[in-house]
Amino acid sequence: MEEGRFIEIRGKQLYVEISGERQKNVILYLHGGPGEGCFDFTYHQLERFGNDFCVVAFDQRGTLRSEEIDVHEPFGLDDLIEDCEGLRCFFGIDKWSVIGHSFGGYLALLYASRYPDSIEKVVFEGPTFDFRLTAKSLLKKTAGLCAEYELFDVQERCLSLIRNSSIRTRELVEGYMEEREYLGDNRMRVYTYNFADLADTSVYTDAEWDLFYERSEVHYNRLRDEGRIFKNVLPLLKELSMPCLLIMGEHDAVPCPIQMDAFQIDVRLGETYIVRECGHTPHYEAADEFYKVVCGFLKGERKDE
Repeated sequence: MEEGRFIEIRGKQLYVEISGERQKNVILYLHGGPGEGCFDFTYHQLERFGNDFCVVAFDQRGTLRSEEIDVHEPFGLDDLIEDCEGLRCFFGIDKWSVIGHSFGGYLALLYASRYPDSIEKVVFEGPTFDFRLTAKSLLKKTAGLCAEYELFDVQERCLSLIRNSSIRTRELVEGYMEEREYLGDNRMRVYTYNFADLADTSVYTDAEWDLFYERSEVHYNRLRDEGRIFKNVLPLLKELSMPCLLIMGEHDAVPCPIQMDAFQIDVRLGETYIVRECGHTPHYEAADEFYKVVCGFLKGERKDE
């Protein structure tokens, strides 16, 4: 396994980790957020996948350990798509497969739609393809947790946001993020079901993590202000010509039933796998099962569940 290193792609230093022999089939991992970074995936999965594949995981432009985005420099969603293709060209890879988690699934769909000849297969892990649908689903789950903790005023505000048909998608997303904070230490229950095997973050100091998250906040704010992340990309599913896998936890509210149905109807070569007793992050909540299922799919060894 290689140590993390910086690679200049399109004028920016990106933090990249690689595992596995270069002559094997290559996987690109796209993290969620926007702005979460690839730390938890590489902690749980990089060595696992490195036994069978060559894995490239990186912190997207301006997030965590990658070079920060200057307030005056141009930046938008297109930069994230072009960085994916820039990495493929840098490594001289003909085709690779992509794993996209959460917002990384949104990005993977855009990348596959723009550069279909660059991609062998796509794995969507708990993806969002429509921030509006996802925000409503997360608000519903948040409302349920607020009822459990007797936060009835917050519960009603969540339900009111869901019922507001005239609210803009950005306002809906920001409303969800604001209301979720009232759950305090329990807010991660919106996403996580199994807390048994979280990543050990002590490799970096608290001060370093603060710096990383400051960078990621700029990354997210710039994408939010551009506004393109709030566009529904579900129609692009019909364009996918490569085999695709949707893998998600049974307690994951991010994809929501409408998005799941769209995937199953519109993706011609699509498969779906539900991880039991799991939330939004199968790659660490059910690390062994995630690896087994995704590895089998990428090798062509598994059938539809």
